[in-house]
Amino acid sequence: MLKQRLLTAAVLIPLMIGSILWLPPAAFAVLLGSVVTIAAWEWAALCGWQTAQQRWGYAAVMAVSLAVLYGAQAVWPTLTATVLALGLTWWCVAIYWVVSYQRHRDVLPHSARLRAGLGWLILAPSWLALFQLHAQYGGTWVLFLFVLIWVADSGAYAAGRLWGRHKLADQVSPGKTWEGVLGALVASLLASVLFAGAWHVWSLSTVFSFLLLCFGTVLISILGDLLESLFKRKMNVKDSSHILPGHGGILDRIDSLTSAAPFFLAGLLVLGSLS
Repeated sequence: MLKQRLLTAAVLIPLMIGSILWLPPAAFAVLLGSVVTIAAWEWAALCGWQTAQQRWGYAAVMAVSLAVLYGAQAVWPTLTATVLALGLTWWCVAIYWVVSYQRHRDVLPHSARLRAGLGWLILAPSWLALFQLHAQYGGTWVLFLFVLIWVADSGAYAAGRLWGRHKLADQVSPGKTWEGVLGALVASLLASVLFAGAWHVWSLSTVFSFLLLCFGTVLISILGDLLESLFKRKMNVKDSSHILPGHGGILDRIDSLTSAAPFFLAGLLVLGSLS
């Protein structure tokens, strides 16, 4: 298993970094859309759809909707803000669902169609956020967001293994601890400070605002992880698929980004002074 994980990472990480830094925005949008389409295929199983027709049908609908979003930006200037607002509103609902489940109140919808709609609210805003982050701010910012989440995940894992005692949400994801959350925040803070240090023209107040944005991004990324864990727990599966040897599925790798990306881009747009 470890060998598979290392081999998969050794292949995917350089490809991902190269794609983020060197692909033009349109090509990056298509590549990212392909990844999200596969994630939609995995989400269809979490909706309760098991046949190939149902799963690929849902993936096709997701792909078409992303293409429509891409084309609609030219005639709908506020499209990005609208979709981000929808996505962030959804994540406020997700907080309630995760907390309720932890308190032994199952409020998740049983309707496969409703879950499919929620899948769109999870995946489409994150695709649009990453694409717009790449188009408006550049590949360096997309790469930073990825690194921020990776560092946070690594910090959470290390702190959880070493000092984890107090469970974060054991009914949802038994392995996560409050010590892990603290480890994620400390590790991501260090990464954020290093990144901010590369922009010497930033004022002290701008640096503080940026660090605060990164802090919030890491917190909401944990929610994305918890929500996918919740749906997998309901469907009694460990991984969203086995498409990535040793790593599970696409959703297992991007669950934190689905919540973090819309929040991060929205924060940058609000701050307005970072570039």
